Amino acid sequence: MITAQDWAGLPGGFLRMGMTSRSVAMGGGFSGDLDHGFAVFYNPAWASLLTQKQVGFSYSNMTLDRRLTATSFSTPLPPTAGIGLSWINSGVTNIQGRTSAGEKTSMMQTGENAFMITFSQRIFPWLSVGSTVKILRYELPITESDQLVGKGIGFDIGLLIKAGQFNTLGIMIQDLSSNYQWNTGDVYAEGRTYKDKFPTIYRIGSRTNYKGLFIVGDLGIITDHSSFANLIPRLGVEYTILEQYKFRGGFGNGRIGFGFGYQYSLFRHLDSHLDYAFSMDWAAQTAHTISYAFNF
Repeated sequence: MITAQDWAGLPGGFLRMGMTSRSVAMGGGFSGDLDHGFAVFYNPAWASLLTQKQVGFSYSNMTLDRRLTATSFSTPLPPTAGIGLSWINSGVTNIQGRTSAGEKTSMMQTGENAFMITFSQRIFPWLSVGSTVKILRYELPITESDQLVGKGIGFDIGLLIKAGQFNTLGIMIQDLSSNYQWNTGDVYAEGRTYKDKFPTIYRIGSRTNYKGLFIVGDLGIITDHSSFANLIPRLGVEYTILEQYKFRGGFGNGRIGFGFGYQYSLFRHLDSHLDYAFSMDWAAQTAHTISYAFNF
């Protein structure tokens, strides 16, 4: 068994952190919930249940010069399908470059990218399935003139069951066969080709509304199918005041979070969401996340 700090350092960690202010503040347990502007990230099956187009933008500023940005677009395809496109970027800035003799060179930065294409099909009014293809790229600087580039592909599969306006059950397989493939032969004399495999996560989650308190949560099993497995519980709540003001809190992915949101009318009634979240992980590293979502 491993702890959150152990699996946080495994490949693909930026895809397990949570994308938006709302999800980060509520623990990220969104396997059964629809996130504002990022309908397909936590469960691709949501795309075929949309009634409007959605676009979302999110930015996280974290300690140790880390960053995480995301952009997403999703739309229904009548009568029973839906698609989504997303781009997620993560990295570390202000890395001091040095020569082999230890002399300082220019500042460098890393970059991880995931380009995601989602398709979903509604089988019954209450049941939908979906899948996401991820095109992965990791740019890792070695010197001022040399860098390693890891490339790969991965998949997510989701299923969603609706039981009324608020109650849902979501099942999700995240990072199926996801990996980075590296070739160090261009940088090192005795380089080789090898793969960094992402751990796979199997999740089941739900959402409900109890006397005005919106509750989301899921339970995941993270494993590399050979040497370890661990349970990942995530739970969050949201309370709405005067229809437009949201207050949130939760725990998940080894972090606690809280935040608030404002839903307002830009062109149509309550078509925009502006959200903020603060989160802290097990090592007291903090993050501030700002998100915007628009429905049209």
